[in-house]
This record gives sequence, structure tokens and C-alpha cells, in this order.
Amino acid sequence: MRGTVVTTAYAYARPSLNRKTHAAYAAVWFISDHAARLYKLRFVLKQGKGSFMLQACLLFLLGFGLLIKGGDWFVDGATGIAHRFHLPELLIGATVVSIGTTLPEVMVSAQAALQHNSGISYGNAIGSIICNTSLIAALTVTFAPGPVNKKSLRLPSAAFFIAAILYSFVAYTSGQFTRLFGICLLAMFVAYMILSVRAMKNGEMGDDAEEEEVKKEMSLGQELLLLVIGAAAIAFGANLLVENGTIIASALGVPDSVIGLTMVALGTSLPELVTAVTALMKGHGALSLGNVIGANLFNIVLVSGMAMTLSPFSLPSEKMLFGMNSSLLIDIPVMLGVMALLCIPALKKGRLYRIQGIILLCIYAAFTIYQFLI
Repeated sequence: MRGTVVTTAYAYARPSLNRKTHAAYAAVWFISDHAARLYKLRFVLKQGKGSFMLQACLLFLLGFGLLIKGGDWFVDGATGIAHRFHLPELLIGATVVSIGTTLPEVMVSAQAALQHNSGISYGNAIGSIICNTSLIAALTVTFAPGPVNKKSLRLPSAAFFIAAILYSFVAYTSGQFTRLFGICLLAMFVAYMILSVRAMKNGEMGDDAEEEEVKKEMSLGQELLLLVIGAAAIAFGANLLVENGTIIASALGVPDSVIGLTMVALGTSLPELVTAVTALMKGHGALSLGNVIGANLFNIVLVSGMAMTLSPFSLPSEKMLFGMNSSLLIDIPVMLGVMALLCIPALKKGRLYRIQGIILLCIYAAFTIYQFLI
């Protein structure tokens, strides 16, 4: 796309060229730009670097596996310890499980920020919101539309849009995500957790609880071991994901933010995707929309907030469209748009419609294609 902008600018500098010529220049440059990108990858493979690229891909996948399994171990260990000390189920679900399932995204973005890789740090959080909404929730809505509990949506929806609008305001006005802003987001996360627990106690969040599987009792030593191993696996997996994601992005000739918005975001959202598909196969109907919105809120206030606090970063600006930052023109508007499309009908009508899911899936497909081809 950078080439298209340059060519178009050149054409306009030549008044004698008509519109068809402008379009021809743009088309030729677009094709040559992407052909060069493919040739670069082929050249890398031919020059004996193919094994290095294969190693990067395998380590990238290994990082995904460690993140997912490490998250499971961490939640199991933390939940077991919480039960052992007789903490209320309500508090365990609202804090230990919620934070534990978001740890992969937190660690990936934090690791990327510490390595000054703003592309993956930014892309993972925004991309996970888009993936959760327009792929995971969309699949559920497409195959199992139906009524939802409006009560359970009010708090997470309001909190998400307040945080998202604040995030967008900073992105559009300064483009600098400072440590102070990160601390503000983390404070919003703490406030939301307190309000959630209170709302659950008062019965304002509705009755969306699912039956939990009965698990075999473990010893305290086993629970502590799971907690430590899970945390270590998440940290190591995040490091593998960031380092090798950067290598893959470089080989493909795309910005790091593209890898963060697509591959990393999808990978860290795999547990939610597996849960959604499993629920559909068992005929359990739609996922709790409140949980999806809550996860998206955590991606802004916890995932992004933690990354900014550890190492402030700027809005990525490598990818441009029509001379404008693609993050401002595409990524953030898509994030807000898909959430509005999912939430507004649910809040107004109290139900989800199949057409919503189909439109959201189309948006996700178009968004992913755009990231890699334009």
C-alpha cells in the first residue's frame, strides 16, 4: 500500500496523466509490491535460511501451546488453593479464574512492551478484542442465536465502552500510551472487579453460571506446583511467541502489528474458541455474552494497562492507508464497530440474531485479508 500511495502521488504530480493512467500505475505497483514480498520469502528459503524460518514457526507454535496449557495449569492451581482457604466461589470466579484466563494476553503484551515491540503489544490487545467478538462470539451467534440476559450485560458493556472510548481518545489525540495512562487503566480494572463482585452478590449480573466439572482433590503441594509451572510456562511461551513472531513478520515483509493483530491475537484466544466450539457440539447453546464482553474489557484495562505501565509505547505507524495510520483508520474503528454490532441489539432486544453472526464473520475475514494483502 505504501507503493500505491507513492505512485498515486507521482501521478498527480503529472497533470497530463488521466485517471485510467493513475489507476494503472497504482495497480502495477500493488502487484509488484506483493510479488517482491513473495520473492523475498522465496529468496530467504533458497539461501539456506529455510530451516531457520521453519524453526521460528515451530517455536512460535510451541509458544502458543505453552501459553494455553500454562493458563490451564495456573487457573487449576490457583482455584485449588483458593478453595483450600475457603474463599467464596463468587470471589474465585470473578478474580482468580477471570485473571488467570487473561494471563496469556497479559504476558504476551507485557513481554513485547519490555522488548520495545509496540506492534505486538498493541496488536495483541486490539486483535484479541476483534477476534473474540467477530470470530468466537460470531460463530456462536451464527449457529445458536437466541435470547440473552440483558441484566448481565449492563455493567461489562458500559465499562468496556468507557474504557474503549478513553483508549481511542488517547490514540487519536497523542498516539502516546504513557505509564500514567496505563496506571489509570489498571485502576479501572480494579474498580470493575469490585463492582462485579458487588453486582453478583446483589444478583444484578443475572444467573449465567455454568455447571463446573467435578475434579479430583489435589494436595497443597500439587496445587502450588501447578501454579508455579503454569506461571513459568506462560512466561516462557510469551517470550517464544514475541521473539519468533517478530522473525516471521520480518520474513513475510509485514509490520509486527499485523502479526499481533492476527496470529498472536488468534493464538491467545484459542482457549475461548475451543470452549465455544465444544459448547456448540454438545448443544449447550450460546456462550454467555457477558463473559465475552468482560474478556474484551480485560484486554483494554488489564492487558494494555499492564503493558503501558511496564514500558510505555507509541501507537504503531508502520502500516499506512491513503496516507493515514492504519491503526486509526481501520483497527480501532473495527474494534468499536464489531462490539457495537454485537452489544446494541442484545441490550435493546434482549436477543442475538443469526445475521449478526454472519456479518461479524464477514468483517473478521475482510479484516484479516486486509492486514496481509494491503
